[in-house]
Amino acid sequence: MSSVEQIDGENWRTQAACQGEFGSLFYPPLRTEKKSAKSAREQRAKAVCEGCPVRTDCLDHAVRSGERHGVWGGLTDVERQHLRSA
Repeated sequence: MSSVEQIDGENWRTQAACQGEFGSLFYPPLRTEKKSAKSAREQRAKAVCEGCPVRTDCLDHAVRSGERHGVWGGLTDVERQHLRSA
């Protein structure tokens, strides 16, 4: 049984490792971001995802809802697009 089945609705978010101070890593800033800065930010976000107890639920949510921005479940928007088209 996945944690989504164990936890009603989207309460899986309460167990997410990305809460609090890490939140800004998961979305691009409002200003232009250099490619190297984007890559470094995404790698730091993915490192947080690696140990997250609800990583699979997060990725499932992002894919099902068509989330188009940010790092979800350890994958970037581009990586999720490839996943959906595979």
